Amino acid sequence: MPIDATQPYDDDNIFARILRGKIPAKRVYEDDFALAFHDIAPQAPVHVLVIPKGRYVSWDDFAAKAPDAEIAGFVRAVGHVARAEGLVEPGYRLLANIGGHGGQEVPHLHVHLFGGRPLGPMLSR
Repeated sequence: MPIDATQPYDDDNIFARILRGKIPAKRVYEDDFALAFHDIAPQAPVHVLVIPKGRYVSWDDFAAKAPDAEIAGFVRAVGHVARAEGLVEPGYRLLANIGGHGGQEVPHLHVHLFGGRPLGPMLSR
């Protein structure tokens, strides 16, 4: 169910619980700024979620409130995961859903990293 990305951060959301170790996840990368793990319902042969460790509801929230070092660290983490998964040469897709129209379902900023096959058109028509 899409969420309102303008609402305050919910400390009980599923990604906050994963960060606290309350819910298991198949982790592929972690540093001071980000955590990456396999999606439980993959939409491509490679489907990894990358989340910042900070309390950000959406990309807008992150861009407005995160310190520069945290933004840079998160972006670098996404790149690191793409390289580690062998996706750079064949190509991959990044997707961040924001708010109701964007289809965001978890009120914690996350980027989907898809790859492993041709992904087709960007949006269904």
